[in-house]
Amino acid sequence: MAETPKWYVVHTYSGYENKVASDIENAVENRKLHDLIAGVMVPTEKVVEIKDNKKREVERKIFPGYVLVNMIMTDDSWYVVRNIRGVTGFVGPGSKPVPLSDEEVAALGVEKKQVEVNFEVGDSVKIIDGYLDGFIGVVEELDTERNMVKVVVSMFGRETPVELELDQVETIE
Repeated sequence: MAETPKWYVVHTYSGYENKVASDIENAVENRKLHDLIAGVMVPTEKVVEIKDNKKREVERKIFPGYVLVNMIMTDDSWYVVRNIRGVTGFVGPGSKPVPLSDEEVAALGVEKKQVEVNFEVGDSVKIIDGYLDGFIGVVEELDTERNMVKVVVSMFGRETPVELELDQVETIE
């Protein structure tokens, strides 16, 4: 059975995250380690900054000093990542790297789940998760890129738009 890659957290010098990520990618390319190291990511978020009364959108690192690496842990993959300039080590007790749990990966939004959508705008759907579990509404907007759906639900005699994730609703048979 082929082992699946897991996400590991690599500690780097602050400010070197992008350089470390690109160096890891280059090492994978040069040493043909695609089967061991599947991906490298520096988690960022877009933030609106107001400076000198001007709004501008900037990309900010969520975890300065850390890079996420999706890899199968072997002596070779560990050695390659550990010996990249700027890497101070893996996160974990002692010298043993510990992969992120599925819950942590989901919370970080590192891996995008692909949800198959079998409804479209105008269809009636049932909410199957969250605080509106059991409510029925009509799809108003569908955004598969963001994994979101806007559903209009009738609550207390009023039409209320609610934004949900795609896997929180299902079609009514």
